[in-house]
Amino acid sequence: MLLAVLLLTDALPAGFGILSGEADAQTATRPSKKAKTAEPQTEEPAVQAVVPEALPLPEPKPRPEEKPDSAPATQVERVEADVSTRTIAITSGYSGAEVIVFGAIENSRQPSAESGFYDVVVVVEGEPAPLTVRKKSRVAGLWVNTKSFSFNAVPSYYAVVSTRPIEDFADAPTTDELGIGIDAVRMAAAADSAVRVTSEELLEYKSAVARLKESQGLFKRDDYGVVFTGRSLFRSKIELPATVPVGPLTASVYLFHDGKLLSRYQARVTLEREGIERWLYAFAFDRPLLYGILAVLLAVITGLVASALFHRRSS
Repeated sequence: MLLAVLLLTDALPAGFGILSGEADAQTATRPSKKAKTAEPQTEEPAVQAVVPEALPLPEPKPRPEEKPDSAPATQVERVEADVSTRTIAITSGYSGAEVIVFGAIENSRQPSAESGFYDVVVVVEGEPAPLTVRKKSRVAGLWVNTKSFSFNAVPSYYAVVSTRPIEDFADAPTTDELGIGIDAVRMAAAADSAVRVTSEELLEYKSAVARLKESQGLFKRDDYGVVFTGRSLFRSKIELPATVPVGPLTASVYLFHDGKLLSRYQARVTLEREGIERWLYAFAFDRPLLYGILAVLLAVITGLVASALFHRRSS
């Protein structure tokens, strides 16, 4: 019997066993699905917010002490000036006037009035006006006007005074740029006249204008007309002739040191008609026709009165 069972067991295919013994063993050795699902879940650790600690502010660095400059900055000189009168009255008894230009130098470094540390130039210039100059030539033994040249603007009056000759402390380009000196007076030539002459002829016409104005007392130059009365105070005197045209005048003051322009200043003077002269001038320009008729009537009446007086004396 036992032998038959063993033979039967060997005759079974691989993987088959006895139901009673092996099935219980397999059931006992297999893990159950419930055991897998019943595994305890691991708890995740709680996340805590980390707040960064406030960083301490850096302490301010002490500012370095400012050291005073070893040498103070050089102060710039500046000229201040004025005129003795702003308005000059032109009346029937006008025979000329005198204008005093005075001023002071701020931050003056001049040790004394006689040291000559600074040079001052005063220019008094009248209002520009048109002018025509004519050139005479000898024709058939007679001197006649053969050529003419027109200027749009020529100063009606020009006077330049200085502490010493201008050529001693200022070069020609500087004086030409500033219009200082009779040779540097600004004269604007008319376009139609300028195109007909050369540069040399233009200089000849300008020299002729300056020469004629000087003969009339309208262009003046005084090389020692400015005087220092102290370290910074100065004064000058400008003579205005009786023939000076009525209108505004500009007084310009220039301060030089070693040929270099340091400062400038301007003031204005006005020549105005007053009294009967002003009324007649305004009447002649405002009502020229009526002024002409009245002038003729006045001349006729004056002639009749004079004739009657002489007739009585002769009788």
